[in-house]
Amino acid sequence: MVRRIINLFKREVSSLHEAAILLGLSSLASQFLGLIRDRLLAGTLGTGTELDIYYGSFRLPDLIYATIASFVSVTILIPLLSQKISENNLLAAQKLISAVFSVFMVVMIIVSMVAFFVIPFVAPFLTPGFSAEALDKLVLLSRILLLSPFLLGLSNLFGSVTQTYRKFLLYSLCPAFYNLGIITGIIWLYPRWGLAGIVWGVILGALFHLLAQLPAILEYGFWPTFSFHSIKNNFKEIKKVIFISLPRTITLSANQLALMVVVALASVLGKGAISIFNLSYNLQSVPLAIIGVSYSVAAFPTLTNLFTKGRMVEFLTKIREASQHIIFWSLPAMVLFIVLRAQIVRVILGSGEFDWTATRLTAACLAIFTISIVAQNLMQLLVRAYYAGGRTQKPLWVNLFSYLVVIFLAYGLSRFYALSASFQQLIGNLFRVQGLEGASVLMLPLAFSLGSILNVVLLLVLFKKDFGFNLSPLLKTFGRTALSALLGGVVTYQLLNLLNYFFDLNTFVGIFAQGFLAGLGGLISILVVLWFLRSQELSLLIFSLRRKFWKVEVVRPEPEEL
Repeated sequence: MVRRIINLFKREVSSLHEAAILLGLSSLASQFLGLIRDRLLAGTLGTGTELDIYYGSFRLPDLIYATIASFVSVTILIPLLSQKISENNLLAAQKLISAVFSVFMVVMIIVSMVAFFVIPFVAPFLTPGFSAEALDKLVLLSRILLLSPFLLGLSNLFGSVTQTYRKFLLYSLCPAFYNLGIITGIIWLYPRWGLAGIVWGVILGALFHLLAQLPAILEYGFWPTFSFHSIKNNFKEIKKVIFISLPRTITLSANQLALMVVVALASVLGKGAISIFNLSYNLQSVPLAIIGVSYSVAAFPTLTNLFTKGRMVEFLTKIREASQHIIFWSLPAMVLFIVLRAQIVRVILGSGEFDWTATRLTAACLAIFTISIVAQNLMQLLVRAYYAGGRTQKPLWVNLFSYLVVIFLAYGLSRFYALSASFQQLIGNLFRVQGLEGASVLMLPLAFSLGSILNVVLLLVLFKKDFGFNLSPLLKTFGRTALSALLGGVVTYQLLNLLNYFFDLNTFVGIFAQGFLAGLGGLISILVVLWFLRSQELSLLIFSLRRKFWKVEVVRPEPEEL
């Protein structure tokens, strides 16, 4: 039994859909732990000053992670490692990892030391709405969190080896270990050390994230060694990595800067605004992690390999297949999340100090975030497709422009909401937050969603132009799936109203049962409609399930038969 479990972790996964399903299931487990983490945070701290401080303390460490740790990103290193390994030059690949490790260590130590002393001066700009006492706590937590980008950066470096050898199960477990560390901090360390205890749990989770990668590193002999001599001997390779990673670094830094501005705006919108924004953002990240990240991560090594070998037809085919499956999963998830938003928030977060006002505002923010879930998922794939094709400039400029739009919209919509009574009434009626204090926080996810939709539209147009990508199959999939998802949403909504008479909605069990049964009915109706519409993606899903789980020998359907 133990040997079978070990072999499962060692097994390489070559099929795109098998890898995506594996990553999706592992991500589901990780997201489940993430939801437990958020439930504990919301129930323990509520949407008040303490939780605002906790989320605000991540801003500068996350910026450091985006700017420095992206240097050792899997999307940058996998193409270089794959090329060397395919040329049977394993020693050169190992030396590259050691050289990158050495540079990362030097830069990270210097940046962290500077940040440690700079944090007290920049904290008032990160959260201008905080009191002096809250800023002091934020400085302390931010200094502890400086360990996080160091550990997660090393995990990224090791993850490039894990993914190059297609050890997707090992890689997919890292976020679950990360969340376990945070949960440990909330349950056992917070009662002893307060907010600092939760943050030390974050550091523990980052350490778990790193340790999960070690089996693949040891198995393939990629244990890095620190050496200035290694940097000197591989200076050309280091320059190449820096040159390739620079656009992605700027993109991620721009993303973090945009989030900084949004959090700064939230800090002046009132107590709890930062917490509501982050909690709803985490909830909408569940389908993003399970669908978009799973397919894009699974496809990236294959896309890199196909492009390197000049097999462009297969390269574009893989992107088309992954895009269609992302749309196939994302649209139903989007509709169900919007219809079931109140049930989702009440079941996951509705405990302890998390009150009814926070529930309604978080549910409304979740609905607005979810509007862009298809766009966010496709963005994950298209950016990686550009990286696999060695073209990193286009995603850089598109993302920079989109993040600027998010910042502009976040400020502009917040101001417009404050000045326009009719706009307040419109938003209140649409998302059922009439008369709630703090409803202006809804402008932040609205700005984020509009920016994400603009981002993916620009990426699709440019990708079609740069690679000759045919968008027609995607539009057909979108049309079929959108129709089925809308009908499923109507069924779900009607079932919610019907089930009101059968369950006590003042209890956890009643809310869960109502949401689960309504969602299940809606999902079944979506699948039935897709079946009648002869959805290619549904047929391929059934084929994969029969072959992988029931071990039935089946013939893969031809495209014209689907």
